[in-house]
Amino acid sequence: MKTLVVVTGPTGSGKTALAVDLAERLGTEIVSADSRQMYQGIPIGTAVPSAEERARVRHHLLEFLPLDGYYSAARFEEDALRLLDEIWQSRDVAVVCGGSMMYVDALTRGIDDLPTISDAVRSEVKALYDAEGVDAVVAELRRLDPVYLQGADPANHRRLVHALEICREAGVAYSSLRTGRAKERPFRIVKMAIEMSRDELFCRINRRVDLMVERGLFDEAMPLYPLRHLNSLNTVGYKEIFAMMEGRLSRDEAISRIAKNTRVYAKKQMLWLRKDPGVVMVSGLADALAAVRL
Repeated sequence: MKTLVVVTGPTGSGKTALAVDLAERLGTEIVSADSRQMYQGIPIGTAVPSAEERARVRHHLLEFLPLDGYYSAARFEEDALRLLDEIWQSRDVAVVCGGSMMYVDALTRGIDDLPTISDAVRSEVKALYDAEGVDAVVAELRRLDPVYLQGADPANHRRLVHALEICREAGVAYSSLRTGRAKERPFRIVKMAIEMSRDELFCRINRRVDLMVERGLFDEAMPLYPLRHLNSLNTVGYKEIFAMMEGRLSRDEAISRIAKNTRVYAKKQMLWLRKDPGVVMVSGLADALAAVRL
């Protein structure tokens, strides 16, 4: 049976380096499960694997999508399964690396069969959101799908918008289409994350933000200000720099806020990990190789 090794975990935990070491040792390739590294033109802010890492191991689903391109967990499931079939033609193991938990779940558990969102519906919902804000989206969801809204994260505007898109496209409540049943996969799955204390992780995140700034994060983000409405740029790093450009933050405040918001995001990822008993915690390459051989 073929084996899928998923290296996941919070941002800044070192999963990219571990995945590269692991894939190199196993003689295989890496499929990225990062919902931001797929976009072109923002390599610093999304911490795309370095040229040296990509030279050591072949990577897939990196920097292939324009900033205004549309993607989803459903498309990732389809693309990743296709790539795994290609990798497994010559190898018995493949590595997936990323901390976008919806993508990891889509690949390992499957995603419910949902309608493809048409350009017309996407434009309609975007126009509503742009003109009246998230309150208007919530008001319509309250009418169309109160069950979904009851358990939704009110701060995750992107998911609220997507839920409304599905309601409009399907003509039924989004919650009625969510079965929560895992699909059977014809391959063995080993999920792992690097074990470390919260204090150590937060120190790593702070250092990482400083390094991104040194590498030119501000120079990368500032020309993108006219595109700040795009979903691809609605993410930590760019939002804070755009706020600085609008005079709402100083440069030092923007850097501090980037680090803080990255830590908040990492907490959410750690919570997700704790809810998944299938994730094996490892300390490094030796542990990871042992987990693969379980």
